Amino acid sequence: MKILIVNTFDQEGGAARAAYRLHLGLLNENINSQMLVQNKNSDDPSIIGPETLYEKITAKIRHRWERFPHQFGGRKTKTYFSSCRIPFSQPVINQINRLKSDIVHLHWICCGMLNLDLLKQINAPIVWSLHDNWAFTGGCHTMWDCIRYQGKCGMCHVLNSNSQKDESTSQFKRKLRGIKKIDSLTIIALSNWLAECSKKSVILGQKNIICLPNPIDTQKFKPIEKKIARNLCGLPENKKLILSGAIGIDNDPNKGYEKFCSAVEKLNLLNTELVLFGTLKQDNRLSQKFKCHYMGRLSDDISLISLYNSCDVMVVPSIQENLSNSIMESLSCGTPVVSYNIGGNPDMIGHMKNGYLAAPYKTDDLANGIKWILDKSYHSNELNVNARQKVIDNFDQKSVIKKYIHVYENLLKKRKPFK
Repeated sequence: MKILIVNTFDQEGGAARAAYRLHLGLLNENINSQMLVQNKNSDDPSIIGPETLYEKITAKIRHRWERFPHQFGGRKTKTYFSSCRIPFSQPVINQINRLKSDIVHLHWICCGMLNLDLLKQINAPIVWSLHDNWAFTGGCHTMWDCIRYQGKCGMCHVLNSNSQKDESTSQFKRKLRGIKKIDSLTIIALSNWLAECSKKSVILGQKNIICLPNPIDTQKFKPIEKKIARNLCGLPENKKLILSGAIGIDNDPNKGYEKFCSAVEKLNLLNTELVLFGTLKQDNRLSQKFKCHYMGRLSDDISLISLYNSCDVMVVPSIQENLSNSIMESLSCGTPVVSYNIGGNPDMIGHMKNGYLAAPYKTDDLANGIKWILDKSYHSNELNVNARQKVIDNFDQKSVIKKYIHVYENLLKKRKPFK
């Protein structure tokens, strides 16, 4: 069995990291897996990226083409909106077919990776893992409380549009036509929440939708002695540490940075400091309340594992989450998490069992969760043990990969000849 995993990036972003973990997990199970990306930064020979000058130039053109219409269209929101009309995608489709894989497994394919109209040309069953809402909306990745994807979009909040027939409407119609033409398409929703959204959507509602999480290597993301972890990260040994951070946390309103700041301002804790990672710069609102340790942007697993193990609680204040890598990684290292009770967070966090699910979007309750975990952890390691066990029972790479293989095998049994 030969699997081709397709994602825009090989390292950058949560979807890339999740797709690569699936790829490695398949290889560990002796499955012939390759990964095709538009932007390759690693030196892994099993990952295929643009090689010729033409491939590299057209990849950049596709990326810029996707973003160009929205940079000058009066859009004021910072949340991402992606087009499904991408030029120069035919060579990518041709390359997919030349690799002659038994299954083509799509992940995050925006930033100009693929034109949705051309997916019908792929000569293999398609599996598509959804990392956000884009597959069933008119272009937005984070829909928040909008349910217009259950109709035909329009009046898009990301575009600041008041029109029933805006760009999201035309993109929605085009996407609906393109998806209908794909003979064999199986949707993987990474969380129960996203599975329900997909089933309610006009675009994907009639497709085969399976809820199956991302895998994580629990032998890599595991507890280590806190003193050792803090020494590695250069953090104090005698303080309670609150961890938060993400890529673009201070730029993307969906990351909930303002909610985090508001919650921190409500805390009155002694002997406690903040640890922040990602693209954050020094913020006086936080430093006036607590000493802050800015760790910068982290991408390698060793640094992340050391950081999770250094801290007493992880805070993920996102407005919308599917199946957060940060939450899963932190829990796997035995560090309990505070987040809002939204999206896929309840799939991983049991309220007051291995973390705290705050009422959306109450910063008072977010602060309550942080304080409750710090107090609870001071008297017992029950939360830490439960955090680790939740991941082992539900997300461990070994067991999750077998479920993916089962999906692939079932599709191949039902496979019909492609035209």
